[in-house]
Amino acid sequence: MSSRLSRFTDRLVTLAQRAVSGDPAPAVKKGDGGYADWVIIVTHGLREYLDLPYRRLLDVLHEMPGIVEKMSLNVSQLPDFTTVCARNQQLQMTIWRTLLQLSADLHDTGEVQAIDATGFDRHSASRHYANRTNYTFRSVKTTALVDCETGAVLDVHCSMKQPHDTQVGRQVLTRNLDQLQTVTADKGYDWDALRQRLREADVRPVIKHREFVPLDVAYNVRQDNNTYHYRSAVEAIFFALKQRYSDTLRARTWFGQFREIVLKSVARNIEIAI
Repeated sequence: MSSRLSRFTDRLVTLAQRAVSGDPAPAVKKGDGGYADWVIIVTHGLREYLDLPYRRLLDVLHEMPGIVEKMSLNVSQLPDFTTVCARNQQLQMTIWRTLLQLSADLHDTGEVQAIDATGFDRHSASRHYANRTNYTFRSVKTTALVDCETGAVLDVHCSMKQPHDTQVGRQVLTRNLDQLQTVTADKGYDWDALRQRLREADVRPVIKHREFVPLDVAYNVRQDNNTYHYRSAVEAIFFALKQRYSDTLRARTWFGQFREIVLKSVARNIEIAI
């Protein structure tokens, strides 16, 4: 029977090839374009799954010819870790979002979805680097939309500017309306315009009201608490992501940090699918 790592790699290769538009390119063409995009994506995915720095990951892969063969390479053809790092920034954002969507499609979503936010720590940097790059925030605000039945991460949003939950929530939920049936969220997402947008798309909002007047209290009393408590699934998934794949982001740039969080989510989606 194949190992979990082997099955994970098989799924990751398939999703990475589908995420790249057009027919999958040959894994490597020395002197003619270098490594295919899907090979770089798979390498990054394995780094998150194995939770290794890039340099050590490539060392480990040199001793794993069976895994490398699934990438249509042999160990002598593995890219240098500097190539893997550089190409990460060059791949378009749409590829990473497509990869996350494809990994979520491995699961048959249930009737209730939930949204919430957390913070991922940024890797410590020197004071000189922080001042030069305006590196002021110590954590990345990460909003996740998850399926409460399967535990799959459906979408993520990352920000350095600490926007209000309602604004991020509307953006994330609007682009995923076709996957939603019932959405539950805490009082941070209390916004009538958001509820109205969900109802217009035949999505049931179960979102607590901030209690400013007695009417808000009455609305909360009438809420379906059994459905609302599904919201805790997001917190459990955040805990699992940080526990299994680390709660620290190693990339320096915002774009790199977004890719790391997406890859953590993709790795989780694949891992629970196998």
